[in-house]
Amino acid sequence: MVFVIAVGGSLGWAAHTMLGGNATSRPNASACIANVHDGDTIRTCDGERIRISNIDAPEMRGSPKCRRGGWCDFGLAEQSRDELAVFLASGTVTIARSGTDKYHRTLATVAVNGQDAGEHLIARSLARPWL
Repeated sequence: MVFVIAVGGSLGWAAHTMLGGNATSRPNASACIANVHDGDTIRTCDGERIRISNIDAPEMRGSPKCRRGGWCDFGLAEQSRDELAVFLASGTVTIARSGTDKYHRTLATVAVNGQDAGEHLIARSLARPWL
């Protein structure tokens, strides 16, 4: 399976070949990631929108959440998105789904080779814990 991440900014397109099949419909399976929207939202190759459930990352420029008091550090938002894309391209991605949010995104923890993506971003001050 080919792992492709589409992001804006200087990172551009990243690709990573993984062993195994695309099994995003199983609760905790290796996943194909098509797009990194921002530091806490991704899209799988089959179109599922995933909200990383254990973090809050800054909003990207143009987000309507910025008019409602969201965390709107645009430079940090781009860094967070780009770091998440690099992290996801570094190994086998697993998704553990836990529900949906008010925007109909799947809530899930996401890991690469067993390392939690949210914790990875928090350790680099690119996201904060979200409860």
